[in-house]
Amino acid sequence: MSELADLSEESLLAEARAQAGLADFGDERFREGLRVLLETYETTANLSPAGRKRTRRRLVQLLATRLRVEAAWQRHPEVRALEIRRPVYLTGLPRTGTSALFNLLAADAHHRPLLLWEGLFPDPLEGLPAGAPDPRREALRKLNERDRQKNPDFDKVHYVTVDMPEECVLLTAHTFCDAQMGIEPLMEPYASWFQRQDLRPAYRYYADLLRLLQWQRPGERWLLKSPAHLWALDVLAEMFPDVCLIWTHRDPLEMLGSYCSMMAMLMAVRASFDPKQLGPTVLEYLARSLERGLAARDRPGAGRVLDVDYRAFVADPLATVRGIYRHFDLALGPAEEESLAAWAQAHPQGKHGAHRYSLEEYGLSAEAVRERLASYLERFDVG
Repeated sequence: MSELADLSEESLLAEARAQAGLADFGDERFREGLRVLLETYETTANLSPAGRKRTRRRLVQLLATRLRVEAAWQRHPEVRALEIRRPVYLTGLPRTGTSALFNLLAADAHHRPLLLWEGLFPDPLEGLPAGAPDPRREALRKLNERDRQKNPDFDKVHYVTVDMPEECVLLTAHTFCDAQMGIEPLMEPYASWFQRQDLRPAYRYYADLLRLLQWQRPGERWLLKSPAHLWALDVLAEMFPDVCLIWTHRDPLEMLGSYCSMMAMLMAVRASFDPKQLGPTVLEYLARSLERGLAARDRPGAGRVLDVDYRAFVADPLATVRGIYRHFDLALGPAEEESLAAWAQAHPQGKHGAHRYSLEEYGLSAEAVRERLASYLERFDVG
């Protein structure tokens, strides 16, 4: 029997230092989140041997990246003074059309989305000639293709390639005070710990990662998205007073089963889990994220928020996009509209296969969902 992967804090830090050839992780506050995360993995997560190995590899990569990022900031301190102007953020409950709208908006060349490969490798590769391809991107492409062959069904849930826009949870993961892979906030003690945190320090680090990427590959206007931003709308409005916030809405009865199915796939790192317990846990986590987001947007200075109905978006994507551009006074000329229209036509809903799921298989009922989310359903008329 092979030895289980070591998930002790010091062994992870040591391997990351050896891998990067560096020692300074920057702001030490990340270690508290890392410790709670490791406690969760060792107790309630019940990781399989393969899951432990995969988790260790992922954590070491995050830590090694922190080392390289800190070194880059020390070499180029001017990076952290760069301005981020009028970023566009998409958020909302998962499976409410955020990814489809995100990819559509990314077809406008004025937007600068975060791509999958650079979210995993935000640090500049030292010694790489200007304009040369980053070898880490190609290595990730090959890994992505192998994973797709092993689990083709995941494409039906969330299709992405290395050069496609991806959620910026990839960046916040380096803070260890975030949603990580999505399953961690569903398990104790990390779940309770995360919901108690002041997210400002984590988001300041995240914003500096955006600046580091902007310095490497500039763009006109950041386009970013994650349902996890519901936990930090107030923080985004503080950091970026001119932020453009788009909040997508969909009937929770339509999206909850889908999201549970996605979380169940990610739970493959665990030796076992009870699907019937997953649904109620997911429902409570999402309900609390809604409550945090609604409280933040109802306070003065919350920034401009535009609500987008999933049904309207599916019925006429371009009409939804035009409404977004009008609301935030963004330029939409003939060239931009042509690019957006071409993307919409080439990427119809369900292009990568239908995703089948039900509430009942995850221990949920329509009545329980409506009761827990009653105030949200009433306010946004999505039920």
